[in-house]
Amino acid sequence: MLKLLKNIKVYKWLMLTVFVLMFAQAMSELYLPTLMGDIVDHGVVTGDVGYIWKIGGVMLLVAAIGVTVSVLASYYSAKIAMGLGRDIRRNVFTHVQDFSLKEFDEVGTASLITRTTNDITQIQQVLMMLLRMVIMAPFMMIGGIIMAVSKDAKLSLVIVATMPVLAGAVILIMKKGVPLFKAVQERLDKLNRVMRENLTGVRVIRAFHREEQEADRLQDANANLTNVSIRVNKLMAFMMPTMMLLMNMTIVAIIWFGGIRIDHGGMQIGDLMAFIQYVMQIMFALVMASMMFVIVPRASVSANRINAVLEQKPSIYDHGKHSADKLPGTLEFDHVSFRYPGAEEPALSDISFTARPGEVTAIIGGTGSGKSTLVHLIPRFYDATSGTIRVNGTDIQAATQAEIRSKIGFVPQQATLFTGTIADNIRFGKEDATTEEIMHAATIAQADEFIQDMENGYETNVEQGGTNVSGGQKQRLSIARALVRKPDIYLFDDSFSALDYRTDANLRAALKTETNQATVLIVAQRVSTVLDADRIIVLDHGHVAGIGIHKELVKSNDVYREIVASQLGEEEIA
Repeated sequence: MLKLLKNIKVYKWLMLTVFVLMFAQAMSELYLPTLMGDIVDHGVVTGDVGYIWKIGGVMLLVAAIGVTVSVLASYYSAKIAMGLGRDIRRNVFTHVQDFSLKEFDEVGTASLITRTTNDITQIQQVLMMLLRMVIMAPFMMIGGIIMAVSKDAKLSLVIVATMPVLAGAVILIMKKGVPLFKAVQERLDKLNRVMRENLTGVRVIRAFHREEQEADRLQDANANLTNVSIRVNKLMAFMMPTMMLLMNMTIVAIIWFGGIRIDHGGMQIGDLMAFIQYVMQIMFALVMASMMFVIVPRASVSANRINAVLEQKPSIYDHGKHSADKLPGTLEFDHVSFRYPGAEEPALSDISFTARPGEVTAIIGGTGSGKSTLVHLIPRFYDATSGTIRVNGTDIQAATQAEIRSKIGFVPQQATLFTGTIADNIRFGKEDATTEEIMHAATIAQADEFIQDMENGYETNVEQGGTNVSGGQKQRLSIARALVRKPDIYLFDDSFSALDYRTDANLRAALKTETNQATVLIVAQRVSTVLDADRIIVLDHGHVAGIGIHKELVKSNDVYREIVASQLGEEEIA
């Protein structure tokens, strides 16, 4: 947790302000019992009403000052805690942006969401309490002890007897609590994961009538979290009565021994009342401190989870800053192999080919043949295990990720849209794209027609996840997003699967003119999509089974012929 709290140094002046305010609050609260004792001894006992009004007015003034500085201290404490949470959340988000898909797979999306929200909120809440309690408790404890001893040193020995009991209770609660706090966060991760899967997969769940099974799965995750949370709260609930019992027993002992001292003339009634108030302040300070010993471990667990993300080094980083501007549009795979972490077999083995500007290179193969994996290596979502990939003649590992990706227009297999307007989603590919460029890209992508049919046209809002547009419309908007960028290399990862044959044909015809100066790489399942490609690469279990044009492969390649036969029939092969 200390690593994260290093970020608090930017708020040092606010922290100094809180320190001063808390000191003022502590002094005002420590002064009140003395004033009350004076009223009893010199006003009530002697019957001096004027003295009572005079000291009572001073007490009201001191109390008002205490309330004012307390409110200000709370305000600035909240400002520091919320500001630190904002900074940590920004740091985590920025760091995660550099993660490759490997790190996302390792940590898990649900866990990253929990760490960025719930865990950071835990730290914010604890920091706000720390700023109040950790500063206030020592002031109150030390000041209370000094004031209590000044009233009666012998009676102060009662407080000493209660310290070992209190320390033992705090240590026991901490020992039991830390493992439970860790379990709470882990089970919260699991609940978030189940919830996320249920919400994103609601169509599949309903289609297969799995509502009851998913409800049971959510119930199990919820029950596990509930059980651990109840155990934590039982532990917390046990602490407070223990502290109060200890405090009340201490007060009883003080009244008992204090009465004896008053009876022997060693103490006045007002001093005993003030002494009791100081002891209560000392005990409350100890309770606050013990509360922190219980709460801090939970924040520490959250801090460790956040630090684990911040300390995780991205497996893909920029090795150099070579330019990728020469030989625009060229893409070369030179004996490239790739194996997923922990996999027994490589996903790709010894892949070599060259794609040039003005050419369409198509990749086709069965499910699991490595088509999407090959495409993901180009923008460095993963790094090749061996071999070299060159963009515009430059090894992609020798240039920055930003520069390589600036040369690429990528259309993923699963079209993703963001909340905002349709124009905003297309402009995602080029931040400064004009309205004309957006409409031109949409026209090429065969999206302009359905956009114009919408009530607000290009200003129509896209709902979260693009739920108010169809799968084919999503794909066309994703294609328009890549087209507006006018990159050197276009990567279409099975981006025409949701399109009907007519739209597919029209789109490919429009693309041919639009991308005639760029390199186009198309991953496809349908043979009709790759028929006119300048180069077809046939993948089979991660290996290149053949490279050529359609007519050549139909005659010479068994794997390709089997794919064609399954889709177009024996007449096409003949």
